[in-house]
Amino acid sequence: MTQIQGGSKLRNNNLIRKLTLGGLMIALVFVTTFSIKIPVPFTQGYIHGGDSMIFVAAILLGWKYGALAGGLGSALADLIGGYTHWVLPTLIIKTIMGALIGLIAQKSLNNKRLLSISQFLGMLVGGTWMVLGYYGAAAIIYGSFIVPIYSIPWNILQFAIGLIIACLIIVALKKTSIQEYLK
Repeated sequence: MTQIQGGSKLRNNNLIRKLTLGGLMIALVFVTTFSIKIPVPFTQGYIHGGDSMIFVAAILLGWKYGALAGGLGSALADLIGGYTHWVLPTLIIKTIMGALIGLIAQKSLNNKRLLSISQFLGMLVGGTWMVLGYYGAAAIIYGSFIVPIYSIPWNILQFAIGLIIACLIIVALKKTSIQEYLK
């Protein structure tokens, strides 16, 4: 009986840890999206640092938490930040972005390398999805496939900045014992 209770307690502690980390990542995505932003007037959007935290969440915690943090944190930032017409597209695009990153990167989740090829590839695929997803969403919102072309370079810039920041954070964190804590 004690072993069963001990195993159940261990699972509960792991669940609490994962829920806490998931909530923390949602908050980090929100804060870096909401507070670190540069408006781009002719696209009615903004460049922000939130993608870096989506990359980090998906790489360190896996696809479910990457999807959850990306979708909820980003959509909440749009909602509170006054970009309400982007909330639903952002929720869909960033949820899929986080999931793609995590699914591709999960092959090397326990990899001892600081940054594996599959993790980097996951970030590239996720970022490319984000650029294409916002192009498609803008085409629907504006009723034109021409107008959203102007958003592509800005979304690529946002993705590139997020990728660089995320790589630096992931490499720094992997030099610590954080991987043991996240298991």
